[in-house]
Amino acid sequence: MTTYTADVGERQIVAQRVDAHVRLYDEPAAQGGRRWIIESEIGSKAELEAIVADYVAKAKKIGYVPTCRWF
Repeated sequence: MTTYTADVGERQIVAQRVDAHVRLYDEPAAQGGRRWIIESEIGSKAELEAIVADYVAKAKKIGYVPTCRWF
């Protein structure tokens, strides 16, 4: 799990296995708020790590949740 801070507060990146697939989510660190799906089918740990690193870097650069489509 990785965390970052955006305009809406502290967020966390969470991976979850659903059936045979790994899904990656961006959700509030505290309860309440919107949960966004980042990627629905991740093939390897290396791919997962690259997606998370890129996503968090983008979030820090723009200052808000990248998947909310405000840009």
